[in-house]
Amino acid sequence: MGDLIRLDHLVKNYYMGDFTVHALRGVSVSIPHGSFVAIMGPSGSGKSTFMNIVGCLDKPTTGKYYLDDVDISSLDRDELAEIRNRKVGFVFQQFNLLARTSALENVELPLLYSDAPKAEFKKRAMEALESVGLADRFDHHPSQLSGGQQQRVAIARSLICKPQLILADEPTGALDSKTSVEIMAIFQRLNATGMSVVIVTHEPDIAHYSDRIIMFKDGHILSDEQVPVPRNAKKELAEWPADEEFEEEESVAK
Repeated sequence: MGDLIRLDHLVKNYYMGDFTVHALRGVSVSIPHGSFVAIMGPSGSGKSTFMNIVGCLDKPTTGKYYLDDVDISSLDRDELAEIRNRKVGFVFQQFNLLARTSALENVELPLLYSDAPKAEFKKRAMEALESVGLADRFDHHPSQLSGGQQQRVAIARSLICKPQLILADEPTGALDSKTSVEIMAIFQRLNATGMSVVIVTHEPDIAHYSDRIIMFKDGHILSDEQVPVPRNAKKELAEWPADEEFEEEESVAK
């Protein structure tokens, strides 16, 4: 299958006057196509820097980073932006949706920076919303959507350019327990279609929906382990106790 992500002795330093922050200290790791990986570690461990480099938002100080066999470390800013738009979809903890814009228009946004014909924007955005179960809310603004629904819109937006890789930074951090499982079910379903998913999380239970957990500490990889039996979000949702009060409120809203 080959590697989608390969880091070779990657170093990232930040310089603040006479002070140097060693964010990554010679990290080497490979992630094959079709993987579902969770990145964990305390604040300052290097996991956010790792994600920024993997997402082509930053470049290493030294070392090499290959994304789908392309040497990202050698690209200029415009080339980074182009490959980022084609190959990577981003999902964030706070959703990052435009408040005065509909779900459909929020999902369409990345297409403005692509070569896709404008006539295809609505069709592709509706397909992306359908894939996360929100086609019927396409005209709703973020304020009219629950936190879980807003995160689904954000996931649909990440899919609109048909990326090879989804990078999700604390995607369940602002959500309740059941909604978090619903979001993980979406990621597991996307991964089952062959899409690679890499998430940053501080929650061990969320990390165990992935196939592999990489733990960072002080700019190094502390551990890199396969998850023997990943949690099954779809199965857990099927067994979740019915919330009668919530169902009544839903029926009243309708």
